[in-house]
Amino acid sequence: MPLNDLPWWRWRARLRSALHMLADPEFQQQYWATGRDGYGDVTDAVYRLVEDSWLDRWSAEKYVGTIVRDGAEAALVDAAVLRVLRILHEVGADAPSAAYLAHPDWPAAVAAARAAHELLAGNDGEDPDGPPRSLEVLRILTRVG
Repeated sequence: MPLNDLPWWRWRARLRSALHMLADPEFQQQYWATGRDGYGDVTDAVYRLVEDSWLDRWSAEKYVGTIVRDGAEAALVDAAVLRVLRILHEVGADAPSAAYLAHPDWPAAVAAARAAHELLAGNDGEDPDGPPRSLEVLRILTRVG
């Protein structure tokens, strides 16, 4: 199915962007750990993960049919959000990317994000193993009008 068949597909695109970056340790080492431009940092990804959806306040189950397709997607998104936010609260929202990547629970957060990313990308008919889109490409993709 295409990404834009859901009513709130722009939010889904931002959610998927965050999950994709959080799910890819090679990407994190190449871009976040080195501070390379174009992809933001961990806190940018966390913000995209929860900004419009308030997934830091309630379950993705609330968004079945609007941002997520079904309960299976919602459950995996919730698992990823909870793991990532737990680390965010421990290291602090303004911590450098290295603090997140060095956290002992980071591999579990990456695995949870990977599971969610694979399901959402697959359900949108996209290859989950492709490289994450830059923030500029995401802006173009989600542009209104």
